[in-house]
Amino acid sequence: MARRIRFNAFAMNTVGHQSPGLWRHPEDRSEHYTDLEHWTELARVLERGVFDGVFLADVLGTYDLYGGDSAASLRAAAQVPINDPMMLVPAMALVTEHLGFGVTANTSAEHPYPFARRMSTLDHLTRGRVGWNVVTGYLDSAARNMGATQLEHDERYDQAEEYLEVTRKLWELSWEDDAVVRDRVSGVFAEPAKVHPIGHHGHWFDVPGFHLSEPSPQRTPVVYQAGASPRGLAFAARHAEAIFVGGSSPESLRAVVGRARQALHDAGRDPDGVRIYTKLTIITAATSQEAHAKHAEYLRYADVEGALALVSGWMGEDLSRHDLDQPLGTVSSNAIHTYAAAFSGTRDDGRPWTVRDLGERAAIGGLGSLVVGSGQEVADQVEDLVEQTGVDGFNLAYVVTPGSFVDVVEHVVPVLQERGRYPTAYEPGTLRHKLLGAGDRHSEPVSRVGQPA
Repeated sequence: MARRIRFNAFAMNTVGHQSPGLWRHPEDRSEHYTDLEHWTELARVLERGVFDGVFLADVLGTYDLYGGDSAASLRAAAQVPINDPMMLVPAMALVTEHLGFGVTANTSAEHPYPFARRMSTLDHLTRGRVGWNVVTGYLDSAARNMGATQLEHDERYDQAEEYLEVTRKLWELSWEDDAVVRDRVSGVFAEPAKVHPIGHHGHWFDVPGFHLSEPSPQRTPVVYQAGASPRGLAFAARHAEAIFVGGSSPESLRAVVGRARQALHDAGRDPDGVRIYTKLTIITAATSQEAHAKHAEYLRYADVEGALALVSGWMGEDLSRHDLDQPLGTVSSNAIHTYAAAFSGTRDDGRPWTVRDLGERAAIGGLGSLVVGSGQEVADQVEDLVEQTGVDGFNLAYVVTPGSFVDVVEHVVPVLQERGRYPTAYEPGTLRHKLLGAGDRHSEPVSRVGQPA
């Protein structure tokens, strides 16, 4: 039986997410990111297209490595200005019934005690449709503005292990399933004996008390994670229920997917029991000619300098200090190892990556793959990518919003549905159940959380 293909919308509460400069395009509406109607319209489009969810990225700093300041980012609106992604979820949930919401939150930025309550609140308000993309932070600017020093890459994961341990204890161990009785006769809302302090005293955090929220539909939100380094992959293999991976070619992506599946096996988990997504940008239309004309038009609005500002932040390297046409060479990164590893080598044609290559590649859709064509042609390429690489689905970056998503829903989704590769309706249940078919609770025992790699 052919493997089901899955789509998430990759979005951000900002103007220029993955395609800097495209906010100037007459069909782009991303400058309306401060309006709730912008987001509720997007939510309706995605649910019509039976997307797994909207994956909301986030950063808490600015991309200020390129040229030594934030000027290029500000000019291009390259993920700045940016607002809080969590605020969007209740409004989008209100106008949908099934769409999931993956929210990015940084374990270096907020104490786990209030964060656990915020996620429980969202899980209640969405009736169990929320997930947490666990990130450890990679922008030095974010750490500086919170009065901290950026931890080294692996140490950030050490902190994240304990952060997850604390939140899982609060979500899973604090309130028993039947603690809330709502007994109007006796006047007891919750049985005190069934609400337990977690008594956590660790290296990074002390949380002696109990969780403030009663159990939500999923208790622990679905855990998303992206980690390509050995340390990050080990973290994802122990905790994640959906993993995001990247590669500069189908061959490199297949290798990364293989490493992720092997890491899951080594961690004692079912290698096929976790969903693996990769980033993809689709430009499509009714015909191939129209789609390629769109691509050419989009390129006229692309801001390569804004793209290089993003890539500098992702790779932890000021790319303005490199000659545009000289080989980039190996980048030693304290930022996102996924990108540093994928683009420090050679291109598909065997030529080394240059800074100019990276800027042009990232200007439309970031550093993920790009496919252009009619609905039939895109469906062919999407199916080929799934078969070649072993991914379960795609985080679809937009070029213009909501237009890029509308095009996918109108031209690509029906073709995949006709081929039996894409669902025609949602299954009932929580986000976890929809993604994994495994009930509402996280499968990993809380006692295993926080164990060292």
